Amino acid sequence: MASFDSTEHPHRRFNALAGEWVLVSPHRSKRPWQGQQEKPQVEQRPVYDPTCYLCPGNSRVGGEVNPQYESTFVFDNDFGALQADVPTGGLNEGGLLRAEAESGICRVICFSPRHDLTLPEMSVPAIRQVVDLWVNEFQTLGARPDINYVQIFENKGTMMGSSNLHPHGQIWAQRTVPGEPAKEGVQQLAYFQEHGRTLLADYLALELEKKQRVVLENEHFVVLVPFWAVWPFETLVVSRRPVQDITQLTPEERDALADALRRLTIRYDNLFNISFPYSFGLHQRPTDGQEHPEWHLHMHFYPPLLRSATVRKFMVGYELLGDPQRDITPEFSADKLRGLAEVHYKETE
Repeated sequence: MASFDSTEHPHRRFNALAGEWVLVSPHRSKRPWQGQQEKPQVEQRPVYDPTCYLCPGNSRVGGEVNPQYESTFVFDNDFGALQADVPTGGLNEGGLLRAEAESGICRVICFSPRHDLTLPEMSVPAIRQVVDLWVNEFQTLGARPDINYVQIFENKGTMMGSSNLHPHGQIWAQRTVPGEPAKEGVQQLAYFQEHGRTLLADYLALELEKKQRVVLENEHFVVLVPFWAVWPFETLVVSRRPVQDITQLTPEERDALADALRRLTIRYDNLFNISFPYSFGLHQRPTDGQEHPEWHLHMHFYPPLLRSATVRKFMVGYELLGDPQRDITPEFSADKLRGLAEVHYKETE
């Protein structure tokens, strides 16, 4: 019988960060594609849109008028999923019907006053202003006694459910630690207690040694396709220094994060010559007053596109009922992203 080959044979990969498994089926990528085709989105947006409730000087649905901001702008979401003044309480019937009040704050961050600029089309200094705003918001919201976790994220593109194409992200800060970072916290704590080092520091050292899944790097950050990636072109942005949250980054590290984000998102756009959709989010320590030395700052990018601008991956069937599954290997995806130019395709048209 032939020897096992991870580029040919079905196998499971362990997600050390979340404590879960993903099924990898590389042989399936050779089958002919007869799935759904979606028409590419052609985005020709103006610098300013008078109908956009995120553009400077425009009114929002709640009646507030945006200032004539010239860089970044943040405000409380007019229709936030969390509210700060929720009464305490809940219900528990036999341990099976359980509910508890959840309080929090939802904020919206406009990356730029320009309606037509996404992160890959912004300069590194402009993205650095976004990073600085993340730092300030994490610091301010995390200092509140009623907030124990601050989730910073962006949904880019209508494919990811974004209701407004003006480049913006969100912050949801809440009383409890949500499920995904909670899972990562358990895994990181167990590893730190056993080894005295962060899980991601040791994982990063392995990836830098092998170089198979590294997409790009600079002095302070590394971008890679994780060994356990679920989404076709999923990436992980990891700080070389094991800091617990974004407030601990030095000015040079903040610049490096902005540089890494620009270079990565340019590659994403260049992959299929479109404004590439994704959800990204920062994962960092809870804000419960503890030091959490086990935590290591990182960012997840989850893009849905698979084979082209018109073919996306769907999480259905076995993936909903069993485990996540992927066809193309993380090594293939990393090689594809690594080989892309760092000059945006719009600049070469």
